[in-house]
Amino acid sequence: MDLTPGTKLASTVCGTEVIVVRPPSEAVEVACGGAPMVPADQAPGEGDRGSVDGAFAEGTLLGKRYLHEASGLELLCTKPGDGSLAVDGTALPLKEAKPLPSSD
Repeated sequence: MDLTPGTKLASTVCGTEVIVVRPPSEAVEVACGGAPMVPADQAPGEGDRGSVDGAFAEGTLLGKRYLHEASGLELLCTKPGDGSLAVDGTALPLKEAKPLPSSD
C-alpha cells in the first residue's frame, strides 16, 4: 500500500483509525492489534472484525502521534481503539513532545 500524507488507515480488529502525517522512506507494513491495517474506506464493520492479538493490546490514544524512527513514518490517531500500532511487527511508541525553551 502506498502511504502518502493524508492517507487514512483503519484497523481490521478494533475501532482504531489513523492518518499518515509523514510517509515512510521505505515500504513498511502498518498493523494494529496484530493485524495489517487497511484503507479506511475498506474497514470491516464492527461485527466483522477479528480479535486483537494480546501482544498488541495496549490501545491507541486519540490525538496522539506515533513515530517509527527507522523509516520516518508518523501517524496521528483520529479514532482510538483497543489494539496498539506496529510497523513490521515492532510496536510504535508515542512521539515525544519537544520541550519548550525557558523564558527566564
